[in-house]
Amino acid sequence: MKQFIFTAALFLTMGAQAQTSSIDRILNEIEQNNKELKANESLIQSQKLEAKTDNNLPDPTVSYAHLWGKKNSDATVSEMVISQSFDFPTLYASRHKLNKLKMGTFDGQADIIRRDLLLQAKEVCLDIIMLRRQKLILDERLKNAQQLSNMYTQRLEAGDANIIETNKINLELLNVKTEATMNETTLQNKMKELRMLNGNEVIVFEETDYPVVHFPENLQELKAEVIATDFELQSINKEVAAARQQVTVNKSQWLPKLELGYRRNTESGDPFNGFVVGFSIPIFENKNKVKMAKAQTLNLSYQKENTSLQIESELAQLYEEAGALRSSMQEYEKTFQAQSDLELLKQALTGGEISMIEYFVEVSVIYQSKLNYLELQNQYQKAMAKIYRNRL
Repeated sequence: MKQFIFTAALFLTMGAQAQTSSIDRILNEIEQNNKELKANESLIQSQKLEAKTDNNLPDPTVSYAHLWGKKNSDATVSEMVISQSFDFPTLYASRHKLNKLKMGTFDGQADIIRRDLLLQAKEVCLDIIMLRRQKLILDERLKNAQQLSNMYTQRLEAGDANIIETNKINLELLNVKTEATMNETTLQNKMKELRMLNGNEVIVFEETDYPVVHFPENLQELKAEVIATDFELQSINKEVAAARQQVTVNKSQWLPKLELGYRRNTESGDPFNGFVVGFSIPIFENKNKVKMAKAQTLNLSYQKENTSLQIESELAQLYEEAGALRSSMQEYEKTFQAQSDLELLKQALTGGEISMIEYFVEVSVIYQSKLNYLELQNQYQKAMAKIYRNRL
């Protein structure tokens, strides 16, 4: 028995598939050109600048008073005060540390947005590869149906075939043309989606082979890697650290605020110059702020635990899904090696060894198996892309 007519590289192995360089190049382009990432970069920059302003000194104040007597308007007194208020010095150090932690949280959020967008782009690339591989099957099927249609049209004219067989072949030809049209439309839409992700810049992606992705046999090692590198966990860890520092900052805000300045007074006729020193006790302004910061820290700690559980659960599901898909793919590959050649089926049909119904039953099963295999490949690649999404 001959091997399946479709190219062995398409169905029998994944070893000849392309490396990730082509998709990596596309993802690098998208990372440079995507409008959403650029907008988010500007947003992060503005958030960082806003955070820095929280530790600025308040504006200095200047006041001037000119007073005159009720009975003698020539008798005047003037006073000028220039002062600068500031928090207790240790509070600035605490807030500076808090701002650095906040910068980390902003970067963590940016990493998540970048990762998710690049994963979306990679899945689009994987869909494009699948559609192109489907197109190869449909082109082969269309060519085969067209040859049979031409042959049976001639046989019908010669009286060697009946109209029922000819109509069945023509219907098969019509169905294949429709599938080919739908495939081409979907492929073009995916290419447009890829270009949109690239900031509507022209992008060249001609890959027809999937990247080689080896299935990890040790789930525990994979779990350790994912937990250590997951961007969401890293981001929430930074948020927890920032929240704890916020508690420290709010506690420090109970320290008095200070004020220093210069004062000039002319009440006695001769001007007097001196210093102004003052302080304020935050009795009302800081009320409940420490409790609020502690509650926020507790909230984020629970979120961290929940996020960790979700990541572990999702990883277990993806791992099981990828393993099942790989097993199904291997079963298809074994079956393909034992299948008959499509050309032999056509020869048996034209030689009268099998009926038209038998031929179409066999052909439909074969082509559907090919398409099923391509779907399995695509789902496997997407599952593995999600598992390793933090490598993007």
